[in-house]
Amino acid sequence: MYRFRRYLFLLGVFALPPSTVLAATESPVEAPGPQGVLAGAFLDAGAKKPVVLLIPGSGATDRNGDSLTSIKPATLRLLAEGLAEHGISSVRIDKRGMFGSARAIPDANNVTIHEYVTDVQSWINTIQHQTGISCVWVAGHSEGALVALASASSVKPLCGLILLSAPGRSIGEILRSQLHAAPGTQSILPQIDGALNDLEAGKTVDPQTLHPGLRTLFRSNVQHYLMDEMRYDPAKLVAAYQGPTMLVQGGRDTQISPTADFDLLKAAAPKADALYLPEANHMLKDVQGTDKADFMKAYTDSTVPLDPKLVPHIAEFVLSH
Repeated sequence: MYRFRRYLFLLGVFALPPSTVLAATESPVEAPGPQGVLAGAFLDAGAKKPVVLLIPGSGATDRNGDSLTSIKPATLRLLAEGLAEHGISSVRIDKRGMFGSARAIPDANNVTIHEYVTDVQSWINTIQHQTGISCVWVAGHSEGALVALASASSVKPLCGLILLSAPGRSIGEILRSQLHAAPGTQSILPQIDGALNDLEAGKTVDPQTLHPGLRTLFRSNVQHYLMDEMRYDPAKLVAAYQGPTMLVQGGRDTQISPTADFDLLKAAAPKADALYLPEANHMLKDVQGTDKADFMKAYTDSTVPLDPKLVPHIAEFVLSH
C-alpha cells in the first residue's frame, strides 16, 4: 500500500494523507495467561492486514514502551500508530505480572525467558483467532528483542522477526561492558565482575556485600531472572532462524553497542534486512548534538518523534513479505 500511494502522488492523482485513508481503531485485547489474563491493545488497520506483535523491553516497561520512572518515550505506541498509517495492524502488550497483565502471575520478577516465549505463543493464538490471518510478525525492543529471538524456534505461525535495538551479546557481557564504562565504577570493578561471574555460573550473590550503588541492580528478587537471561546468546539465536528478519539499530545508542551488538547480529544473519539510523538513540529517536537535556528529552518526552526512516522501512519490509 505504501508503494501504491507513492505512485499516485507521482502521477498527480489526489490522495488523502495516510492517517485519513486508514481509519485504524484501537481496542483492548486479552490473551490467556498462566494464572490470569495477559492484557494489551490492538490497533486494527483493517481486515486481513498484517499484524505485528510488539514486545516491550526490560523491567517495568509497559505496552507503550514507557516505565514507572520518568522514562516515557512511548516508542512502541508511536511505532504502532505509524505502522497503522501504512495499513499494518499491531498488538502492544503488558508483560506477565505487570500493568494490565498484573493478574497473570503474583510476582513479576519470578519469570523466565521461556515463560515469556509461552506468552508470545498465547498472543499469537489470540491474534489468529480474532483476525484469521495466516501468521504474525513478532517485534521486540531491547530485551524484548531477546524474547522475540528466543521465540523464533518454537512459536507458530511466525511471519518473521523485527529486532529493535537488539542485544547481540549475552546480557552478562552487555552489563559488564556498561558498568565498566560507567563513571565512578573503577574502584568497584572487582565487585562488578565477581557478581556477574557468579550469576553467569548460576550462583546467587548477597547484595549486602556489594557497594550500595550495585545493590538495586543485583537485588535478590531479580537474580534468578538474570541467571536465566544470561544463558541466551542472541547471535546464535538469530543465526539459527531462517525466516525474514529485520535488524534496527541507532548510532547514538548508549545501551546497545552499534558495533559490538549490531555488527554481531549482522554477521550472524547476513541475509537480514539491516537498518542503521546514525542519529537515533536506544529509543529510536534522533538526538542532535551533545546537549544532555536534548538526549534525555528523547527518553522522557513522548512528543519527540521516532527517526523518520524507521516506520517506512519496517512497513516496506513487512508488506514486501
